[in-house]
Amino acid sequence: MRIGELAERAGTTTRTLRYYESRGLLPARRTENGYRTYDEDDLRLLRQIRTLQDFGFDLEETRPFVECLRAGHPAGDSCPASLAVYRAKLSELDTLIEELRFIRAQVGAQLAGAEAQLMTETQPRCEFGG
Repeated sequence: MRIGELAERAGTTTRTLRYYESRGLLPARRTENGYRTYDEDDLRLLRQIRTLQDFGFDLEETRPFVECLRAGHPAGDSCPASLAVYRAKLSELDTLIEELRFIRAQVGAQLAGAEAQLMTETQPRCEFGG
């Protein structure tokens, strides 16, 4: 299939496909007349990349998954390098979750303090907002 069809089937743009090609994630096969040509395996690569990006992986983090598929494995996450990326991403997410919990606790404390202060104030109440 040609680049336009692949882009349509993958739900992306030809510009994105050219970018992936320039980054070495998508093979650059050409016909005799210079047209890019792709097959179902390339569509699988793109679906893997897009799924991972939907999960928050950056483009470079998808590389081990793509390489695993290119090596003939049935899934992009059936290689040790892919599992290592999963582990690193989980660690990153755990850190972000902890940071968000800390920030949430601070915002909650600020809110509680502000509400307590509001209850003891004798000045006119602000009518803006809720």
